[in-house]
Amino acid sequence: MIQAPTKNLKIILAKNLQKNYGSREAVRSISFEIESQKCFGFLGPNGAGKSSTLKMIYGAIPSTSGTLLILGKEMKKEPRGIKAVLGVIPQEENLDPELNVLENLIVFSRYFNIPRKTASEKALNLLNFFHLKDRGNSRVDELSSGLKKRLLIARGLINEPKILILDEPTTGLDPQSRHIIWEKLRQLKHQGLTILLTTHYMEEASQLCDDIVIMDHGKILRRGHPLRLIEEEVGKEIIEIRSSSPMIEKEIASMNLRYEHIGDVFYIYCENGHVLLPKLSQIEHERVIHRPATLEDLFLKLTGRELSE
Repeated sequence: MIQAPTKNLKIILAKNLQKNYGSREAVRSISFEIESQKCFGFLGPNGAGKSSTLKMIYGAIPSTSGTLLILGKEMKKEPRGIKAVLGVIPQEENLDPELNVLENLIVFSRYFNIPRKTASEKALNLLNFFHLKDRGNSRVDELSSGLKKRLLIARGLINEPKILILDEPTTGLDPQSRHIIWEKLRQLKHQGLTILLTTHYMEEASQLCDDIVIMDHGKILRRGHPLRLIEEEVGKEIIEIRSSSPMIEKEIASMNLRYEHIGDVFYIYCENGHVLLPKLSQIEHERVIHRPATLEDLFLKLTGRELSE
C-alpha cells in the first residue's frame, strides 16, 4: 500500500519555525527533525502550539518565519507538490453526509486526479483494511464515532501518502475503538508510512510514538523516545502519598528525596520504591500508591499540574 522513503531519512526539517497571530506568539522559533517510517508525537497542554505546528506542516496556515522542508521541498515554495504526498486527518469529523461510505472515498480521490477505476479499487482495499467493507453502502450518519474516525483515516490514505498527519486521532472514542485505531496505525507504520500526531492521551503516545516533543507556550521543552525521557526526567518509579498531616512535608524533606507536593498528594520520584516504602509507611497518611513512572508523570512534571489556558 505504501511506497515509503528510505528508512531513517530526515523526511521533515524545521528550523527556527515561528507562528504569530497578531502579537501572540503561538509557536516560538522551534527546530526539529523527523525521520521516515517513524511515528512522531507532539504533546502539550491546550495552547502549547502543537496544533499550529501541525497546520504549518500540512500547509493549512503559513509560518511567520523560519524554514520548513518536507521531503526536501520548502512548504512556502512548493505547497501543491507537498500536499499531494500528505494524508491529513482532522480532529473534526468532516465526512460528506450526502454520500455513502464508499462514495466518500471515491469522490475525495478526485482531488488527486486518481482515475475512477483505480480509486474504486483503492477505496475497497482501504475499507477492507479498516473493517468497513460491509458498510460501503451505509450513510455516514449511520456510523458510530469510531467507524467515522476509521473512515476519515481511510480517506486520508486514498492518495497513498508518504506522511500521515493526525490531529487528536482518538478524542472522544471508547476504549475498543481507540485500540483498533492504534492497531491499524501501527500496521501502517510497519508498512513504511511516516506518522505525525498530536494527542492529549499519554497512553496513546506511549503506544504509538517512537519519538515525541513536549511543548508548552510555543516552545519545545524536551524531545526524545518516551521511555528514555521518563527515566531521565522522572525515574523508574513513583510513590504517591496522600496525607493531610502538617508534618508530612518536613518528614519527606528530611529523607532527601525528589518529590512534588500538589494539594494533599506527594509525588516521590525514585529508582526502587520497595526500599523506601517501609520508611514512608511510618508517616501518617490516608493512602500510599507505588507504581511505575509513566509518560503522564513526565508530561505533568514538565508542564505543571495546574490548569492552564
